[in-house]
Amino acid sequence: MSRLAATLLFALALAGAPGLAQADDHDPCRSGHPLRVAAYLLHPIGVIVDTLLFRPAHWFVHHEPARTLFGHDGCC
Repeated sequence: MSRLAATLLFALALAGAPGLAQADDHDPCRSGHPLRVAAYLLHPIGVIVDTLLFRPAHWFVHHEPARTLFGHDGCC
């Protein structure tokens, strides 16, 4: 009986999930702006630089002896 109840609960959860997701409205006036086009091109580069350079640098500075050398206070 509990297996049937779990299956029904799972089916109900799956049936209600698509109603929660919504896409943003597409505005052709905003998406064609030159700065928006530049942002489309530069955002992936920024994510890659953050992941490959800044996060490892922060990890390095967060640990001793670099913490003392760079004055990292350890709040983050």
